[in-house]
Amino acid sequence: MSKKYNQTSKIAVAGAAGLYIHVPFCRRKCLYCDFASGTDLALIPDWLAALGREMALYRDFAPRFDTLYFGGGTPSLLTPVQLAGLLNRVQDHFGFAADTEITLEANPDDLDLPVLKNHRELGINRLSLGVQSFDDRELAFLGRRHDAAQALRALDGCRAAGFDHLGIDLMYGLPGQTLEAWEKNLDIALSFQPEHLSCYQLTLERGTPLARRQAAGELQPLPEERAREFFLFTSEFLEDRGYLHYEISNFARGPTHKSRHNCKYWDHTPYLGLGPAAHSYRDGRRWWNHASLEKYCQALDAGQAPVAGREVLAAADRRLEALYLGLRTWEGVDLDLVRKGHDREAVLQEALRTGLGEVRGGRFILTREGMAVADHLTLRFMD
Repeated sequence: MSKKYNQTSKIAVAGAAGLYIHVPFCRRKCLYCDFASGTDLALIPDWLAALGREMALYRDFAPRFDTLYFGGGTPSLLTPVQLAGLLNRVQDHFGFAADTEITLEANPDDLDLPVLKNHRELGINRLSLGVQSFDDRELAFLGRRHDAAQALRALDGCRAAGFDHLGIDLMYGLPGQTLEAWEKNLDIALSFQPEHLSCYQLTLERGTPLARRQAAGELQPLPEERAREFFLFTSEFLEDRGYLHYEISNFARGPTHKSRHNCKYWDHTPYLGLGPAAHSYRDGRRWWNHASLEKYCQALDAGQAPVAGREVLAAADRRLEALYLGLRTWEGVDLDLVRKGHDREAVLQEALRTGLGEVRGGRFILTREGMAVADHLTLRFMD
């Protein structure tokens, strides 16, 4: 990182908390995106000032963090000076393990070799590139700012700058997309030997331009059986090439390249979220910030935490979350979790009989076919 790096240990501690910082700005909104972000970059200084005040409120959240994740929005649009200042302020407020995973989400058109080298010098050790597609027609449909050539140059630059933990985000299930076209996207991505791949099905979120086109009858979401076909193809294709399918949408080139930060969300490890719309969790309590940048800044200007809502999870709620989140991962859930409850044993036996799940080491784990219907199957296990 950019200065003293607040080291409290030479090794990361299992269960250390994760820190997420939401950068609520984009140069232009993508046509499918409903995330909390705006395009008025003149507000960045106000956000940075408010963010510093929010850090001070949570200085004692955890003794240390071992992941730091800059998400958005588009974190890569921050200037080198803004990003360095932000990292310095983070270190002033919080302690970090020596091998902290520091992730920056980035758009390809924000990256050139000097910028990437600067990111490495600041201590960022993991990049998550929002490529989405290597096909210019698909990129135009999604409303992305970059084209395929920019994506290829950015990926070359990531390797030239010395990044050895590179993640690529891709999207499938676009109207008219064929499996052959999707396979071509995967082949191009694999030519860069990324340590991590996130493969998401296009979702038409309410309020987005693509959802309005759907409402007007101009396009249709992917039929369920076709979505299943894409999912199964992706899982088998990447696993055959050495990738671990460790969560429904995520693949890693071995266990050490999983997103350590995202795994915290799935196993109820404490995490602190700073910035508009960010969520936090600790000790069975979850809270979330105002999505509005204006309300977020106003609360902090008044010396108040910018919390929009909160909930306390009862033991039964935590069990249900553990079931829902755990069944989305390659580790599955403790067998007792799916056996306790009304008629769950019958659902378990049916899942085993139909090949949707299997039992290994006292845990119930979904097969590839089971993961394709994970949400539906999880509902059947819930009372």
